[in-house]
Amino acid sequence: MRWLFLLVLVLPALEIGMFIWIGGKIGPWYVILLILLTGIIGISIARWQGLQTWRDVQWQLSQGQVPTKQIIDGVCIFIGGIFLLSPGFITDTIGLIFVIPLTRRFIRQGLYIWLKRSLERGTIIFRRW
Repeated sequence: MRWLFLLVLVLPALEIGMFIWIGGKIGPWYVILLILLTGIIGISIARWQGLQTWRDVQWQLSQGQVPTKQIIDGVCIFIGGIFLLSPGFITDTIGLIFVIPLTRRFIRQGLYIWLKRSLERGTIIFRRW
């Protein structure tokens, strides 16, 4: 819950501060242009990576394997896409970290370890419907 509080309250305040600070340096129209440009580039990368991950999932399934890595990649790309959709430099940076394969690898490893520990402790429970 603390992370949600941080995300909803503190992050927008930091983004506004960044807009004002960068706008003072380069001008408000360039800030708007940068926001649009980073959003478009980021979403394009997220779409491309998402399609690539989907192809990898299909290939793994056709080989009779469980696409564990690709599923976690898909979750990371989805989270990154959400961050990229919200306007701001901080959220765009976070989104790109989740979307770019080189940096996503570290997040995927951390997520995998967290999921494994949570399942072992019983803090995450899967139920059948």
